[in-house]
Amino acid sequence: MSATTLRHPADTGNGAANPLIVEVIRGDMVESRHRAAVAIVDRAGKTVEAWGDVERPVYGRSATKPIQALPLIETGAADRYGLGAAEIALACASHNGEPRHVALVTAWLKRIGLGVADLECGAHIPYHEETAAAMIRAGREPTAAENNCSGKHAGFLTTARHLGEPTPGYINWEHPVQQRVLAALEQMAGLELGRAPRGIDGCGIPVIGMPLQRLALAMARLADPSDLPEARAAAAARIRAAMTAEPFLIAGSGGFCTELMTVTGTSVVAKAGAEGVYTAALPTLGLGVALKVDDGAARAATVALGAVLRHLGLLSAAEQEKLAQLLTPPVLNRAGRMTGQIRRAAVAPF
Repeated sequence: MSATTLRHPADTGNGAANPLIVEVIRGDMVESRHRAAVAIVDRAGKTVEAWGDVERPVYGRSATKPIQALPLIETGAADRYGLGAAEIALACASHNGEPRHVALVTAWLKRIGLGVADLECGAHIPYHEETAAAMIRAGREPTAAENNCSGKHAGFLTTARHLGEPTPGYINWEHPVQQRVLAALEQMAGLELGRAPRGIDGCGIPVIGMPLQRLALAMARLADPSDLPEARAAAAARIRAAMTAEPFLIAGSGGFCTELMTVTGTSVVAKAGAEGVYTAALPTLGLGVALKVDDGAARAATVALGAVLRHLGLLSAAEQEKLAQLLTPPVLNRAGRMTGQIRRAAVAPF
């Protein structure tokens, strides 16, 4: 597929609003509504189904991590340092900062001759409430290892060490680490991104704007890399295998990605991104999915992805039952009483 020109983010095409996808019910009425755009694409770039404006550039945020991890394998860095499924999964993760996540990152950095101080992602309190509470009780400050992106950053540092590149400043646009990531995104999305909208992600690395249709194409090629060069196809297969073999590492306790892949096995490779973005590679169908909730609500993104997977027939009745609390999450009050529900909108187009 040849490269195409990106439309400016402010250009909304025909001006039509994205469809209502998710609604929040409280008592007898709909309290909130979330609009979203969704693209489902095959490996050749054909849009199989789409709802809303899928050509307007969006930031993929952490939903692109499986693509960003490709150079870790392709360069030979993963094999040189003996990385297994756990480390590769962690390179694709937005983790909760639970003890296993932190221990793995710390041990990985030691293996490549570096430490937590070499991570440039910054520190934040763990997302996992019990882990955060234990840290507070112990009077311990979080480190960069607790950062939900620390595995991705350990992967960046590993490629730099393997190729003899400087590690300080590895998060900068011009650093070879980030240029390799850009090249992987371009090839997988079939789009020249050098002049694409650009910002800084929460963890400090460049974030690139691209249409949902192209983000879905990248995930379709991850799902079915048969047309890709041999080394990239092998790396894509290894990433899929790692994510589905180690779903806990992708998010952690209670995380939608973790619970979904635990239940679905190898049929769904899902990755959340900030501000209401979700991607999925669907190997059994050879398709990729990308969606963006207009208002950035994560609660709507998970419900929307679940609805798409049901629409595609990828969730059996038994799997839907196991995932019920995540597919249609309850709204609870402070006493834990159910007061409503988050669900696919009654007028949703799928």
